[in-house]
Parts: sequence; structure tokens; C-alpha cells
Amino acid sequence: MRLPFCLVVSAILCGTVSADGPGDNQLADVRPVPPLGSALPEPVREELKTGLSELQDLIKDIGKHELLPDVQIYEKAVRWALDYNEVYDNKGAAPGGTVKSVLKSGLERATAMKAGKTPWTTATGLVVRGYKSKIDGSVQPYGLVIPKDYDFAAKTPHRLDFWWHGRYENVVEASFINDRTKNAGEFTPNGAIVLHPFGRFSNANKLAGEIDSFECLDHVKKHYRVDDKRIVARGFSMGGAACWQYAVHYPTLFCAAAPGAGFSETPEFLKVFQNEKVEPTWYEKKLWGMYNATDTAQNIFNIPTVAYSGEKDNQKQAADVMAREMKKLGMELTHIIGPGAGHNYEKAAKEEVNKRIDAIVEKGLPVGPDRKEIKFVTNTLRYNQCDWLTITGLEKHWEPAEVTATYVSQPNNSGIIKVTTKGVTTLTVQGWHSYMFFELNGKLVGATSIPTEFKRLDKPVPQALDARAVADRPKVKLALAKSHGLQGPIDDAFMDSFLMVSPTGKPMNETIGKWTTQEMKHATEHWRKQFRGDAPMKADKDVTDDDIKNNNLILWGDPKSNAILAKIADKLPLAEFGDSTVTLSIYPNPLNPKKY
Repeated sequence: MRLPFCLVVSAILCGTVSADGPGDNQLADVRPVPPLGSALPEPVREELKTGLSELQDLIKDIGKHELLPDVQIYEKAVRWALDYNEVYDNKGAAPGGTVKSVLKSGLERATAMKAGKTPWTTATGLVVRGYKSKIDGSVQPYGLVIPKDYDFAAKTPHRLDFWWHGRYENVVEASFINDRTKNAGEFTPNGAIVLHPFGRFSNANKLAGEIDSFECLDHVKKHYRVDDKRIVARGFSMGGAACWQYAVHYPTLFCAAAPGAGFSETPEFLKVFQNEKVEPTWYEKKLWGMYNATDTAQNIFNIPTVAYSGEKDNQKQAADVMAREMKKLGMELTHIIGPGAGHNYEKAAKEEVNKRIDAIVEKGLPVGPDRKEIKFVTNTLRYNQCDWLTITGLEKHWEPAEVTATYVSQPNNSGIIKVTTKGVTTLTVQGWHSYMFFELNGKLVGATSIPTEFKRLDKPVPQALDARAVADRPKVKLALAKSHGLQGPIDDAFMDSFLMVSPTGKPMNETIGKWTTQEMKHATEHWRKQFRGDAPMKADKDVTDDDIKNNNLILWGDPKSNAILAKIADKLPLAEFGDSTVTLSIYPNPLNPKKY
């Protein structure tokens, strides 16, 4: 049997997951996240339900509006708090106080929008905004700190600092929105917009949580002036882990990174932080490469990084292991340590971090010809770009692929880009002048137009082809190859628009059919809990051509029970579907090869 495109499934969606130590790794013992909330007195619950109904009626009256998510985030926060028992009151606080406050703000916004006004869009200070996600159609909140002197009529772009939050298992929508109206956060640089992503809860910015940051940034850019050369990556604790993740995966999106505490890889962190012995399967160990920042520590070469740790914080381990891996590559990590500090910022050390980051931001992000050297490594085409260089083909996925590219000036104002690769089959260069001289793996290519793609890097010299000769060639069916956005693993299908397709037919095996129904329910439940959206779902008989065109299809069932799967079963790289085993795989959709 030929191997499927990828045969690994996310532990979040199917099966158990190692969480907070051995005692929490047994399925029956895993604590609920988010936790169960406070029981509301019936009069308070009825008051909230009445207010929610009023808010929902206002939203209906508003109808279509570009900024409607700015109101819908409040409706969702209150509704989910009531529907799923997610009301978390501080000790001694009035029952439902946080949710009441959020409801009040939502009613005020909805009333203003119905009257044709949106005053929060020109407000400074702490501002809460919302957007509709492309992934599942859910509305997601985020927070902003808009400088007091921000001039909405001006044209000058502003520095923007991301701040990824730590892990707070009871900070769901209502808690997050409420906090974003009261707390400016750890850092508020002069003149800078500070962006606080919700990250779709406390999922360590994985899957949809990772994409959330980019959707937030896109939304901010539509409504505020952002300087693309002065975007800073910052976070602490779980947010520090996010900062490491974004820094190594998107090293030329940010002009600087300032991770604090957190974790930067899996096996050593679990051993140190949770005293947990990790015994991964071979494929789990292989897939750690997707998120272990230590595996791609080389990429810090491209992004000035100032790490922070409290001297007595056991999460100092994150920066220590990154420093160790960087040292192996001839790099030194700037690591500011707060003397005597635990899991917090020490005042003088914090000032030093700010001083260094501000100096980096002042220089700005070098882009295109301003960046003379790139050192980049990846083991998946999901993360394949470093400024003007994009890797488009790998010899072997989940093995390190490396590129070093250096611009060397020549006499008479000319220059040459020297590129050395390992494990790379194709790459693209763009962002330079219209023509450039290249040397690939020691072989001179000569002048080549920009952008250009270099294929078969073992034989990089391009050959001119006569168009008529190409047209006369017999047509050959090209073998399917992994590409950016179509490289797996299964997790990748949930980083873009997806649709779960439920079966309506009789399964090949009744026991497996029951398991499938149970796991489908499990997946949708945990998508809501951990990624804060309703997983889009349709029965197989209701799937339209537009659904197939626009979504990754998550097909539950087998070729007898699922009509969509029946249409494509003979086009998948499986000899047959067994009637006593479960196949978990990901593959480009034969009905639309641009989607899974």
C-alpha cells in the first residue's frame, strides 16, 4: 500500500494529549479546560438572558455592517458564558459581574452602531476590536492600546508591538474583553500601537491560535496606520513561547523579538517544568520539529532578539536551551536576567530590555536589498519564507533544509548573490532589482530576472527552451508534490477555512462507525473549547461545489457511509479501505487539488 500524504492526526482533535504531568495524562483524569464556571443565582442569570436578547435584537436591526464583529464579540462572550457555564467571578465579587460589564459595553456599541455611529474606531487608549475569522467564520476579539497622541487624520505610520498573553484557563471571551478595557499590559512604548491577540484562548498559539495573530494584524492595518518595518514580537510565559515560535517561523516579519520565560521546545521543558518522562512515538518526535524553536534556532540570525528570564524562574530554561543551540551555530543570544526575580519582570532588567528593543526598532526592519545576508532553516514548507528568499521544494520533509544567501558587491556598482543550499530542491528569489547575478552551490548562473525560481539546485543553470519545442512535447502527468499550504500534517488543515463533513450512509463496520460519530462529536466540542469557534459542519449530501472550492474538507466515515469520500476513494493513495481499521490521513482533494 502506498503511504498517504501524511498519516498523523492532531492529539487535540483525536485521542489523548500529554498535558500537565503524568497524573493528567490519563483520559479519565484530565481536568476540563476551560474549567467549570461559577453557578449564577437565577435572578442574575435571567437578567443576563434578558440583556442578551436585547443585544441580539439590536444586531438583527443593524443588519449588514463592515464593523459588525466589533459588536458580535460581545454577544458571543455573553452567550457562551451562559450556555457553557463559563462565568468566572473573582472571590468576593458580585455574581456575574464581569459578564454584566461586557454585556453593558456590547449594548452601548450596538445602540451606537444602529444610530450610525462607531465612536470606538477613533478612540485612543484601551480599545477592544473584533474580526470574523476565515478559518471557521467565528468572531474573535483582540485588544489594542492606541497612543494618546494618535492622529487619525495624519498619514505617519506607527510602530506596533504584539503582546502574546500567558496561560489563563479561565480567561475566555468575557474575561479577556473585560481585562482589555482595564489593563494596558506589561509594555506600552511611546507612540506605539500595542496589539493584544486573544489567540483563540490558551492554546499556546497553535493551529487557529497561530493564524489569529495574522488575522488581527490584517484587521488592524485596515483601520490604523502600521509601520511594516517596525513590528515587534513580545510575550511572556505562554506568550513567551509564542514569541519564540513566531520568531523562528516568521523571522523577517518582525524587526525585533523579546520573548520572556515560556517554553521553546517540548522534551526538555516537560522534564524540567513538569518532572515528566517523555516517551514519544517516532512520529510524535518527528513532528516536534514543527514547533521546537531549538530545531530552527539558526533563524534567529535574521531577527534581533532580546530574551528575558527571572533568575529564579524555572521557565528560564526556555532561553537557556535556545542560547545553547544558538551557540552551536556560532551565535550568541542576548539574554537579560532579572536578579532574584521569579516568574515576573524585574524593574531594572525590564528597563534594559526596553532600551535594547527600542534601539533595534529605531533602525527598523531591513527589507529586500537592505538585507544583505540570510541564514534560514526549515523542515516543512509551512514555514518557508525569509524576506526575499522562499523555499518551494524540499528533498525530504521533516529533515532540516538549509539556505545561506549572501549579497557580495562587485566593481562598477554590480553585485552577485551567492546561495548555498542543503536539502532544498527549489527556491525563489524576489525583492531585488530586475536582474541579478547568482551563484548557486558554487556554480555561476549569470544574470537572471527577478523574481525567479531555481529548480534542481544540483544543476541550477537555466536553459532557454523554444516555445514550439515545448508545445510539441508529449504531455506527461506530473507526480503530486508537497507545496506551501499543501504539505501536511493533518494539523495544517485547521489553519485555513475548513468544513467538517458528516456521513449519512451505513458504515462498513458498525463499531468503527460508532467510534467515528463519537470522535466527530469530540472534535467539534474541543474545537469550541480550545479554539473558541463552532466547527463548520455539513452532511455529505449537502456539500456544494462552493464548499469544495473554498474549504479543506474533513471527511468523517468511510466510502460507504460518506458520499464525498465515495467519490474520491479510488483517487487516494490507499490500496483499499479496511473494514476493521481506521485510516487517519491528509491529502490534496482530488475534487479540488488546491485544498485538503
